[in-house]
Amino acid sequence: MFPGGFPSALASYSRSPGWCYHRRPAAAALSSAMLCLVAACSLLWTPIAAVALHPSMARRSSSVNSRQVPMSAAETLVGYDEFVRTNPMTDRFHVKSFHHVELYCADASSAAGRFAHALGLRAVARSDGSTGNQACTSLCMQSGDVRMVFTAPNVPVERDADACQTPGFDRATALSFLEKHGGLAVRAVCMEVDDAAFAFARCVEGGGTPVLEPRWMTDSRAHENEETPRAGCTVAEVQLYGDVVLRLLSFDDGYSGAHLPGYAQLPVPSSSVEGRYGITRFDHIVGNVWELMPSIRRLKAMTGFHEFAEFTAEDVGTVDSGLNSMVLACNSELVLLPLNEPTYGTRRRSQIETYLIANGGEGVQHIALKTDDIFSTVAAMRSATPTGGFCMMDPPSDDYYTELPARIGDALEPWQFEKAQELGLLVDRDDQGILIQVFTRPVGDRPTLFLEIIQRVGCMVPSDNESQEHLVQKPGCGGFGKGNFKELFKSVELFERSLDGE
Repeated sequence: MFPGGFPSALASYSRSPGWCYHRRPAAAALSSAMLCLVAACSLLWTPIAAVALHPSMARRSSSVNSRQVPMSAAETLVGYDEFVRTNPMTDRFHVKSFHHVELYCADASSAAGRFAHALGLRAVARSDGSTGNQACTSLCMQSGDVRMVFTAPNVPVERDADACQTPGFDRATALSFLEKHGGLAVRAVCMEVDDAAFAFARCVEGGGTPVLEPRWMTDSRAHENEETPRAGCTVAEVQLYGDVVLRLLSFDDGYSGAHLPGYAQLPVPSSSVEGRYGITRFDHIVGNVWELMPSIRRLKAMTGFHEFAEFTAEDVGTVDSGLNSMVLACNSELVLLPLNEPTYGTRRRSQIETYLIANGGEGVQHIALKTDDIFSTVAAMRSATPTGGFCMMDPPSDDYYTELPARIGDALEPWQFEKAQELGLLVDRDDQGILIQVFTRPVGDRPTLFLEIIQRVGCMVPSDNESQEHLVQKPGCGGFGKGNFKELFKSVELFERSLDGE
């Protein structure tokens, strides 16, 4: 769940496919200078100072050594060991699952192509000028139940805004979003619900900020002589955090499109959309916010979601930095939304604060993608790295793997221990199951959005919707890697130092 990576200790990996070289000192210094130039340009594009990112920043000194601990979640959170998980079933509307994540980008085809190569996604639907959408280009990429939509604004056209079938898209808003958050950032986290209009009303009643009123969408290319309108969907949006929206989506009975109405279905090489690398679904989607508890209270009032897990700086921090975190979940716990806030008073700026500054405010920090065979998935991802795929964080030390059997027992077979070390995977367990995870480095130019690949083992229970013979895995099985946190933080700190030319 948390940002991760590893110190560069295994020299044999430094030249292997899937491992990225560290910058040389001169290159790092140049990179740092370029980052400063980009930051200066950003201030020219969007005339806000760091203090303006959030009101609480006005209370904070610009000096790292003089930062003060704000009145925050530390007064409320009890920490991992004292937290007791319950499910009060308090959702204000019925939530099915994550449906898709939409990322705004400068060029949809290029971004989608890189993610396809890096993650084994397939292009399943497209909306652009060929489908009557002159406002933007949008590509839906899929693997299993994971849908990642890449949307980029097109040149201005004098046409009705409704010609754009991408929900909530506005060219000026999109350009401002990209200017503020960089050339690749999450704009929408979409949940499929029973009734999007009802869910929207409940969110607003609970204090949510409306962004897009409920809108029914159908394929505008339907034949005019059809007596019965084609099945479509209803979509609405409320603010999640920062400039990220929570998209609410419900489909009419009989809808069979590859994505949303207005998107043309693309030919798929096989009879399914199973990804080539084995990624199956979204596990959780993590946001970074300036202050945790106000955001938690707002989202709970808006959605009815309950607290699923929590962590404090004592659970996950190092002497150099830390965070506070809480995970919210829907009734089924298939939608998990962790939120992090920075802590202060440490020797270095918190990794969460670093993100908030680089991102121009609150936003999605990382997306956790679930696989049923992490060894095959990560091996495929690493093989794609030298040809434009994603770089993984460096592996942990030899000592980490030497101590691992004592920490997790016989949870893995001997060959799995060896494979985990070969691929640089992290392993942890809780009282219910096993977690195996690994993290990419940031996937864009800014040190912001990254990905987590995750496999959960165990926690099989009878399905509520099937016969007792059909078993499903409990969400969150194996936890979120608490046993790996300090190792992860150390590696992220090393990576951030490399960006600073240290």
